[in-house]
Amino acid sequence: MFGWWGRTVVRVRKWVILAALALIAVGATWGFGVFDALTGGGYDDPDSESNQAAEAIAERLHRPDPDLIVLWSSQNKTVQDASVRAAISAAVAGIRERPEVANVSSYLDGRAPGLISNDGRATYAPIWLAGDDADAKLAGYEAIEPHLEAAGLRTDVGGEVAFNQQANEQSEKDITRAELFSLPVLLLLLILIFRGVVAALSPLIIGGLAILGAFVAVRGLTYLTDISVFAINIITLLGLGMAVDYSLFVVSRFREELASGRDVPEAIRITVATAGRTVLVSGLTIVLALSSLLIFPQPFLGGMAIGGMAAVLIAMLAALTVLPAALAMLGHRIDRLRIPLPRRRNAGPPGAGWARLARSVMRRPVPYLLGVLALLVVFALPFTRVEFGGFDARVMPVDTPARIVVDTLRDDFPGGDITPIDVYAPAGNAEALAGRIAGLRGVTDAQATDKSLVTVTTSDDPSSDAAREVVREIRGLAPDALVGGRAAIDQDLLESLAERLPYMALIMAVATIVLLFLAFGSVLLPIKAVLMNLVSIGASFGVVVWIFQDGRLEGLLRFESTGFIEPSNMILVLAVLFGLATDYEVFLLSRVREEWDRTGDNTTAVATGLQHTGPIITAAALLLIVVVSGFATGGVSIVKIIGVGMIVAIVVDATLVRALLVPATMRLLGRMNWWAPGPLGRFRSPLLESAGTDRGAVPDQHDDVEQVEPEADGDHATDLGEATEGNSQIQR
Repeated sequence: MFGWWGRTVVRVRKWVILAALALIAVGATWGFGVFDALTGGGYDDPDSESNQAAEAIAERLHRPDPDLIVLWSSQNKTVQDASVRAAISAAVAGIRERPEVANVSSYLDGRAPGLISNDGRATYAPIWLAGDDADAKLAGYEAIEPHLEAAGLRTDVGGEVAFNQQANEQSEKDITRAELFSLPVLLLLLILIFRGVVAALSPLIIGGLAILGAFVAVRGLTYLTDISVFAINIITLLGLGMAVDYSLFVVSRFREELASGRDVPEAIRITVATAGRTVLVSGLTIVLALSSLLIFPQPFLGGMAIGGMAAVLIAMLAALTVLPAALAMLGHRIDRLRIPLPRRRNAGPPGAGWARLARSVMRRPVPYLLGVLALLVVFALPFTRVEFGGFDARVMPVDTPARIVVDTLRDDFPGGDITPIDVYAPAGNAEALAGRIAGLRGVTDAQATDKSLVTVTTSDDPSSDAAREVVREIRGLAPDALVGGRAAIDQDLLESLAERLPYMALIMAVATIVLLFLAFGSVLLPIKAVLMNLVSIGASFGVVVWIFQDGRLEGLLRFESTGFIEPSNMILVLAVLFGLATDYEVFLLSRVREEWDRTGDNTTAVATGLQHTGPIITAAALLLIVVVSGFATGGVSIVKIIGVGMIVAIVVDATLVRALLVPATMRLLGRMNWWAPGPLGRFRSPLLESAGTDRGAVPDQHDDVEQVEPEADGDHATDLGEATEGNSQIQR
């Protein structure tokens, strides 16, 4: 199957390149409109009780939450000063005249003294916008934004609509800054890896194509569903990262085949049949892992899944079509513009370091296994004390207007640090219900502010478990009422995620096991791969808790710890890291399977597979870290957590897990690595056949011999070969 595809791409290479150019043109024009088509919010379940309570209070009691909060402040005058009152009065009057505004309130109305700060030098005005949906309200905000200024005063705008718009702007800034940082560094590293400019440019071109193609796909999908604004960061991160990974693997194999004496069409055929097969398995595994997010009702997770899936799919397809077509046109010119870099003296033959590591792991698998597991457990320990809580404007940088509004209202306004629990009583018995709620532990006040509404305050942080316990007790006390507010939203979110998390894990595990079985013909290896993924993800989660929950590295990473971790963010990180961990597993196992088919010797297959893929996996990991680093230092903590989690997972995965733990376990399992019971043992999928049968009679390329001592499992001593000159560019 894969060999046929390689021959087909060679025949239609010009049409493939023309189609890629057309996609780039559409992506660079229409696709960039995706920035204006994405939405904010979507972090809660639309069918949750807290959401139903908010809707009931807004629609039946006509008390919706404001869409905007305009904060006016002065450094040396109070809001009662005549000049300040005149400026605010003029601003409020101008706002009321706008057709985009449904209502606005201010301290000048005389009914809300709480709108003035404790020191009297700041005030805010809640604004309710006209419009039936988020897009209409966003358009309304953009229309009135220039008219919100009050002469002589500082103006900051917050609220849900402003937060969404500012989050969009921050995402664009982060992407631009990340690309300005990562692209030059990537190009430099690729030149050092490939020792040539032409070969180094190909992964970056495929990365750009993946990003633009994903922009086109996601913008098209916005006509069918809402997609989070933060999906842009995931698209750029995974699109560029996976494209560079896949291109590195494909180009390396192509150069290896050329160096072995094959002509260009045959080199393309073998490259697609081997490296292309690996790319397909890896891409599908990551896409399936991300698809597990679609079972959650939170639009935020679904939108991020769609963005990530689109980016990985386009990167995978580009690596299987556009890249082979370009390589077919370039041929041996892939090595043009070579950079003569000096080699270290006494460096030994290419791959000598990986050969020594392979010998060491093969001879002492048990110490390596126990030592690595112990280290990973230490990394994972902080996750045992994780605290979950919802997020708000604090995910944004401290100088963002929406963040300034939230912080100022909390710190400087009366009652600003109190986030009440709202209880909607459809039976109209709010007064009686308030009396019963007031007696609950943790409740400081319960007032019937309407015949159907009870406002409850607690002494606890609304993101704490103590506040959520109050929500649980109120629901137990009044099962017919609807409980809303920040603490209720967090409680519903945790329950929703916990309910569906086992199904997400089942989807990821089953999809990975089935796909890896089809790729490698083994029952035990896919199960082991899932376990290895969990080990590396656990280590990454532990580091994330240590940094973001405990507040480590706040100054270096420029964030403010809230003392808890937002749970839906960790669900997203879980899906991304699970797919990413499987990516490197596939890289290693693909070469090991080739060697197993060639030699029938497990020790030879594992050791030689490690020796050949170790340099490539290390290079791919280094390049991906560069891509992710640009986002890990961005302004939005949601993306920052993903970036840091990915960096830790990449380092752990490419060093401890894939280079040491996986080879050690495979050495201990011996021939059981390739066992499959009954009919499964006779099953040959197209994915499996492409590794050996489709490759054809490939001459033995293992000329430089490194001996591995036999172990007691019966596997005979083997030769560890060195890669050909094409692949040695990576190994150097």
